Amino acid sequence: MGLGRVHWVSVLLLLGLAPASVFAGPPFFTDDPVPVDYRHWEIYLASQYIKTALDRSGTAPHMEFNYGAYPNLQLHIQPAAAFDHPAGEPTAYGFGDTEFGAKYRFIQETECCPQFAVYPLIEAPTGDSDRSLGNGNAQVYIPLWIQKSWGPWTSYGGGGYWINPGAGHRDGSFVGWLLQRDLSKALTLGAEIFHRDIETVDGPTGTGFTAGGQVNFGDHYHLLFSAGRDFSGPETFTRYIALQWTF
Repeated sequence: MGLGRVHWVSVLLLLGLAPASVFAGPPFFTDDPVPVDYRHWEIYLASQYIKTALDRSGTAPHMEFNYGAYPNLQLHIQPAAAFDHPAGEPTAYGFGDTEFGAKYRFIQETECCPQFAVYPLIEAPTGDSDRSLGNGNAQVYIPLWIQKSWGPWTSYGGGGYWINPGAGHRDGSFVGWLLQRDLSKALTLGAEIFHRDIETVDGPTGTGFTAGGQVNFGDHYHLLFSAGRDFSGPETFTRYIALQWTF
């Protein structure tokens, strides 16, 4: 299972209005098609920090709960405590938007065929948009993810389309691809490149990269981490860290 099995953080926190799961598969933006095993759990305690020229925002912390409800079907919920600190203004802190989703893998990986999954997500507007802690409207993200592994290498990616209603918002897309390698049973490292639309009427698009990895402390406890930046569009830096419990 790749690092992208985690699905986190609101893109709303990126520039205050963009939808949440462009940070779909932390420690990376790009997600993978692998669901949680049937009748198993993944639980994450994480924090995301996002820096732009005019703002500091993120989650402190957010949690994610993924459950294998049926073979090839994963259910997902992600509540978050969000913060936003515009330059020269006080920091706002409180409950953020809540993400719900269901990942369904409809093609299994074989020696010559990659695996495929859809992972529709809904962002419920539970955060206070007046304090830049939420979008203010329900959003929907409909992506397709693909993955193929060979030896210690895994590559996955894809993309999807955001439906982002509300005044000043617009619909948009995200595409990304990642390559990672298992260096040992304890350590996996990877890097991605991605392109996203910023979901505001006057906002620019952005292309960037992220590098990160996963450290395994046995079969049940894991540390995930990443850092990255946009190299086109608005200058944006991101950092991410999480503890993962699998059982």
